[in-house]
Amino acid sequence: MIHVVRQGDSLYTIARQYGVPAADIASANELPDPDVLVIGQALVIPQTPPADRPEITVNGYAEWYTQTPPASLIQEIRKREGLLTYVMPAGYEVRRDGSLVLFDWGGIEEAAEAAGAATAIVVMNLEEGAFSQEIAEAIFASEAAQDRLIGEINTLVREKGAKDVHMDFEYLGRENRDAYTAFLRKLKGQLDEGVTLSVALAPKTSADQPGVWYEGHDYGAIGGIADFVVVMTYEWGYSGGPPMAVSPIGPVRDVLEFAVSVIQPSKILMGQNLYGYDWTLPFEPGNPPAQGLSPQAALVRARERNAAIQYDETSQAPFFNYWRDGKEHVVWFEDARSIKAKFDLIKELGLMGISYWHLSFPFPQNWRLLDEMFHVKQL
Repeated sequence: MIHVVRQGDSLYTIARQYGVPAADIASANELPDPDVLVIGQALVIPQTPPADRPEITVNGYAEWYTQTPPASLIQEIRKREGLLTYVMPAGYEVRRDGSLVLFDWGGIEEAAEAAGAATAIVVMNLEEGAFSQEIAEAIFASEAAQDRLIGEINTLVREKGAKDVHMDFEYLGRENRDAYTAFLRKLKGQLDEGVTLSVALAPKTSADQPGVWYEGHDYGAIGGIADFVVVMTYEWGYSGGPPMAVSPIGPVRDVLEFAVSVIQPSKILMGQNLYGYDWTLPFEPGNPPAQGLSPQAALVRARERNAAIQYDETSQAPFFNYWRDGKEHVVWFEDARSIKAKFDLIKELGLMGISYWHLSFPFPQNWRLLDEMFHVKQL
């Protein structure tokens, strides 16, 4: 159940309205200051989860930008005990000779184990912080590089006790489409018994969708090889683009409806952002990138700026405007209403589950509703 805060509401009056203790509402939403609510803020009114709720798979990517994972990320993983099937540290970069750039998980393994989640080896064609078509082509052109890469992947799987290998090769272009499919087939055939293969897919709405990001991913072929796929249904609103919802429900639906037409729904994880953006207005191409922020941080900003939250029914996403230093800003983010719309879509399409990018962004309402609407598969 979701309540949208109106003028005159307080946590006490809301609790009395629904017959739920105020402390339970504050806890479910992890309210930083229960005494101050924001007009338009969506609150989850906690309920007992039904015993017959459907089972789904839930993945959470773990990414961090320092040498070791921050304590906040470790804490966030541990807090979601029983609500994650996988935690995927992202990720291992591939060199042109097929070797991997190693990194220290720094407590992620222990946190994932405490949360009851399996881990995965995430492999990415990154070079100097960007996806590289040339890196991928070097791998596809050399059997020796492929053999080395597969060997190093298998070594890491055994060292980390990982249950899945997750391939995230992006911006391949049409010329590498068949080579990527062939490599995935070879990799799948050489993984240890019991280790699954998953693949990240660009958000396509047709098999022949143009664009270097889309053309390298053959949905039908990859869906036939992989044990499951993650469809990256987010970043319509992005840091360098015009302000809009990061994952508007219409485009998300369009992508997933195409996906289920060529891949078994029981193999598809819907990609979902755990973040929003703060854009400075007026937007112009070339502006400094928008600031990424968590739903929790967005609520704090709305409260500090005395900004009422609005909800766009078309995109099924919340937003608000505010002023700072003489400039107007707009923030698009996620809340209980927007994530429930995605959960409803998972049920409607019969998907395998959901995959979050990424766990460094706290979004407590998501986890509460997830628990109320689904049983999360544990390996």
